[in-house]
Amino acid sequence: MAELKMPEINSVIIAGNLTKDPVFRQTNSGGTPVVNFSIACNRRFRDSNHQWQEDVCYVGVVAWNKLAESCRDNLRKSSAVLVDGELQSRTWKAQDGTSRTVVEIKARRIQFLNKRKKNGEEDEEGFIEDESHDSHHGHLDDDGHMYEYKYLTSD
Repeated sequence: MAELKMPEINSVIIAGNLTKDPVFRQTNSGGTPVVNFSIACNRRFRDSNHQWQEDVCYVGVVAWNKLAESCRDNLRKSSAVLVDGELQSRTWKAQDGTSRTVVEIKARRIQFLNKRKKNGEEDEEGFIEDESHDSHHGHLDDDGHMYEYKYLTSD
């Protein structure tokens, strides 16, 4: 009988809003662009009394290379994103000598979910995307606002 093997699957898709502005840097060896940010993802559920409750999950995200540069240029606190990636853990020594470990999402693709006015004016958050990219998709809502989706990959 053939031996059953656990599939090697590590895939995460999550949507949320940035909790702070992204932190962009370049690695010391080679100057590779990297960005880190956290998103808050809300979850609604019914409690034991059948009342709706809301819980928030905070998740760290890391993106590399051109994806990191696009995040630096287009994201800020409260920006809405859809992240497709994989979980990774990393360990480092803190300044006090203790070991720290974090589990975060290494982004493969990030979709920017930005609300903007139909005529291209700034919305209440003051954000405009460059309309010259081919990777934009969007539609108008009933109030004439453009909901635009920009899908970026780490490739």
